[in-house]
Amino acid sequence: MRILLIGKHGQLGHDLLPVLMAVGEVRAVGRETLDLENLSAICQLLKQIRPTIIVNTAAYTAVDRAEIDLERANAINGIAPTVMAEVAQNLGSALIHISTDYVFDGKKNTPYLEDDITKPINAYGQSKLLGEQGVRQMCDRHAILRTAWVYGANSKGNFVKTMLRLGAEREEVSVVMDQVGCPTWTGDLAQAIAQFAFHLRPDSPNPPIGIYHYTNSGAISWYDFAVAIFEEAALMGFPLKIQRVIPISSADYPSPTVRPAYSVLSGHKTSARLGSPAPYWRHSLRQMLKQLSKAFYSTSQAS
Repeated sequence: MRILLIGKHGQLGHDLLPVLMAVGEVRAVGRETLDLENLSAICQLLKQIRPTIIVNTAAYTAVDRAEIDLERANAINGIAPTVMAEVAQNLGSALIHISTDYVFDGKKNTPYLEDDITKPINAYGQSKLLGEQGVRQMCDRHAILRTAWVYGANSKGNFVKTMLRLGAEREEVSVVMDQVGCPTWTGDLAQAIAQFAFHLRPDSPNPPIGIYHYTNSGAISWYDFAVAIFEEAALMGFPLKIQRVIPISSADYPSPTVRPAYSVLSGHKTSARLGSPAPYWRHSLRQMLKQLSKAFYSTSQAS
């Protein structure tokens, strides 16, 4: 089975590549190989490789910048996946596409189900919904995995790494407390995607076609997440100066982007499909911090 991974340099792609290699023969490409704004290049690459399964983890993820760069966000998050889906359909390939909680408006107070009405409230969410719609319309054999609050050890920047950096520099940080969601470790998400890829193989009797939600289990605010990051990092000996985490409202945090107040995704459909629930978010946070800790001490000893 030939698998094409698009987005190999992202924090998810980095963790996903070795896991997919246990499922099939993998070709992985990054932005230096494939420009997602070049639609003919997408078509040419897919027709050249003729993959059994395409896994698209690439995305325009600069949420705030998308507000003023909507054309590029739509091109990468909306139009490119649509073209992938159209070519996949013509080749008889399956497509796994990663989407986001930001396709919802955040006005519910119970976990979002896969068939809840989508209503994005920012440009990034609109661009990701455009991609979802294109994939669903163009490719019969597809699985769309919505996820949220993604973080991994192999990233230049995510919430966990930002908090660790600030916690090492400052005694006090302020974090939003009125946005609630589900943190997702790339290590767990990668395992779930690999299982979807395996079950989307051509001879699968019951392929997981449609929309699914995957996050770690449990719901917290960004403030709660920050506190947990510092608690766990301190136990592992990370260098921290932080003394206080101050809860603030979204109104007190200057941002050009409106974000959903509640974006918890229900994982019941995916858990039933995979045969087990997603790991609890705090357990996965510890796993990621252990990875960072090993890398930190290895670098320290080498220098």
